[in-house]
Amino acid sequence: MRALKNILALAGVVLVATAVCGDVKTDVALQAQPFPLSQVRLLDSPFKQAMDLDGKYLLSLEPDRLLSWFRKEAGLQLKAPVYGGWESSGLAGHTLGHYLSACSLMYASTGDPRYKERVDYVVSQLAECQQANGHGYIAAIPNGKVIFGKVAHGEIDTKGFGLNGGWSPWYTIHKELAGLIDSYSLCGDKQALVVATNLANWVDATTTNLTDEQWQTMLVCEYGGMNEGLANLYSLTGNPRYLEVARKFYDHAVLDPLAAGTDDLTRKHSNTQIPKIIGLARLYELTGDQKYANTAQFFWDRVALNRSFVIGGNGDGEHFFSTNNWAGHLSAATAETCCTYNMLKLTRHLFEWQPNAAEMDFYERALYNDILASQDPQTGMFVYLMPLNPGGFKTFSTPENSFWCCVGTGMENHAKYGDTIYFHNENSLWVNLFIPSQLAWAEKKIDVTQETKFPDSDKTRLSFKCDGPSQLVLKIRWPAWADKISVRVNGRKQKIDGQPGSYVTVDRKWRNGDHVDIELPMKLHIEPLPASTNIMALLDGPIVLAGDLGTNGMPADVYAADQTKYVKWLAPPVPVLVADSPEQLLEHIRPTDEPLVFQTHDLGKPNDVTLMPFYQANHKRYTVYWKVDSAEESNQTSADIKTSMGL
Repeated sequence: MRALKNILALAGVVLVATAVCGDVKTDVALQAQPFPLSQVRLLDSPFKQAMDLDGKYLLSLEPDRLLSWFRKEAGLQLKAPVYGGWESSGLAGHTLGHYLSACSLMYASTGDPRYKERVDYVVSQLAECQQANGHGYIAAIPNGKVIFGKVAHGEIDTKGFGLNGGWSPWYTIHKELAGLIDSYSLCGDKQALVVATNLANWVDATTTNLTDEQWQTMLVCEYGGMNEGLANLYSLTGNPRYLEVARKFYDHAVLDPLAAGTDDLTRKHSNTQIPKIIGLARLYELTGDQKYANTAQFFWDRVALNRSFVIGGNGDGEHFFSTNNWAGHLSAATAETCCTYNMLKLTRHLFEWQPNAAEMDFYERALYNDILASQDPQTGMFVYLMPLNPGGFKTFSTPENSFWCCVGTGMENHAKYGDTIYFHNENSLWVNLFIPSQLAWAEKKIDVTQETKFPDSDKTRLSFKCDGPSQLVLKIRWPAWADKISVRVNGRKQKIDGQPGSYVTVDRKWRNGDHVDIELPMKLHIEPLPASTNIMALLDGPIVLAGDLGTNGMPADVYAADQTKYVKWLAPPVPVLVADSPEQLLEHIRPTDEPLVFQTHDLGKPNDVTLMPFYQANHKRYTVYWKVDSAEESNQTSADIKTSMGL
């Protein structure tokens, strides 16, 4: 405690009854754990290119502009004008939390000191604002002190996303808290932990007198992952108050039905719910409360396996919809990127508890077809809503006048591609994703290099560098999309046990220079839209294919400050695929000389189309879900059109 007070004195920050007892170990034995990002380095690939673009954008932003309203609300002189978009709104300050996380992730992923310098500067400025505010509070939320002052006195007024007239203020506080925790955990910024604990103490003091009824009224308003943030802080400090308050951020109206195994999600705001579940997953790990685990697993099953589009995203207009009416929700406002960001976080938790290839199949699908697809390869800007309406196109953020929630999560998405490629326990190494990368397993004195051009190629090589012979169980994901898998160790073919949707195990002593060659034949296949008989998506392996429909009728500029600017933009008619069976449909799609690019032949009406990876379908119209008519239906449609025209 004395050491913490000394840190506070140096930082000039007010201490609010903070107790630090040391790290708290999980109460649940995790079967697999991710490697620190600092031990994984990406090699050249679309993911590395996306990370580099993201890093360039992070360094282009001016911290003092992101800090502008923090200083304003603290009564300090501004150093720079505030950014536009959501940063000039009631959600001001949320981006700075994401920015801290993204820079911390980027520092861990690359080792580039420029990102740590940004983190250290921002944290020092937040400490100054916190001192000026007093009592641990820190935020850029307009009238935040009034909003939370009313909360402290039990005055709770919620309307939609609003709380006492503010726009999701707890959501913003969570982003700040998460950013500070990442600054400490990934960059070693001790001052960040001090600012975070002071902020958490303020949260505790602000909510301490609320009745259960007042809590539940307040939690109608989106509160992000406050339960997760406080649980993470408890794990770092051992302060039991943070765990207690984390448990109180429990929305009974939403979570109790899920805990009872009831899917009551239709018409609920998707990204409001997913962070609540991530918080439950973290609480399970810290407390062992099986109810939390059961709720998280049920939710994941319902959303990942039953409420997600082919790209891995979910929702229409940011809300879950009836699973009986998918066709009615192929709109220009589908698949909010934040939702996929959070679903992938939840997936990682479940995988830690009991490694399962089905979870990583979903992870891979969403990573390639939603997260990678959400970045503009020209500018590094981000998609908010991923349109799945026939003939839709992507709308990207602007560098300085958007700052949507999906800009914040987007900053993080492309900074942490190395976090799930490999998992481990004491004796095993899981290879989950086929992404070019280098793993330095310091504890085992083993380096693994993964060389691959996947998904352009179906081959991957793992090369081992060891100080000496090392016994290790290698677990290679056999994706559900691959009918076969071939594994060779030093050229010798291995016997394969298992089936698609599992892990192939190679248990041996690994020596310096050993290599493993993996082949996963990819094939073209169809995935119907749920609850539909004639609407289908096309994939090659895990890669969703989109029809290239050109730029006809598109706006001149697809960058927007308003994420919904083009939601009502009209789309021209798109071709229909004509085939009497799935087999016939696939027979009329042929590969081109370009990897993952296909061409339909005598299939599309009125014209055939080129198919390409969805993550490459940028600055053009596309279709992911195709209407498929039989020849008889197509002929009848043509006859009806002629009749209507009097021909």
